Amino acid sequence: MFGIPGKQAVTLTPAAVKQIARLMEKDGHKGLRIGVKKGGCAGMEYTMDYAAEVDPMDEVVEQDGARVMIAPMAQMFLFGTEIDYEISLLESGFRFRNPNVADACGCGESIKFKDVEELAAEREASLKG
Repeated sequence: MFGIPGKQAVTLTPAAVKQIARLMEKDGHKGLRIGVKKGGCAGMEYTMDYAAEVDPMDEVVEQDGARVMIAPMAQMFLFGTEIDYEISLLESGFRFRNPNVADACGCGESIKFKDVEELAAEREASLKG
């Protein structure tokens, strides 16, 4: 796990908490599992799926009745991310404000992360200071 003691891996805005709790209640899901996968024009994409069970390897974030599980392979890339839920005239959906993103495509659906060594150095610096 890539956490810092006393700090949640991701944070949820009140709008995200409300939407996640609503989705959990709808069909009795245990939460939403978030991750990353290869794809898109910038190289990586976020994933978000309903979770029927909590995997023991997941990083679990619970906030005001909402539960998010971070898949093991995504933990380093998502640490420090704020998850929001936005509604506009044309679309609604979850938005990730991720400090680990080095670049994103114009559509906002595809991202490129900082390299692993840079992320590891940033985590180490956070633990020291």
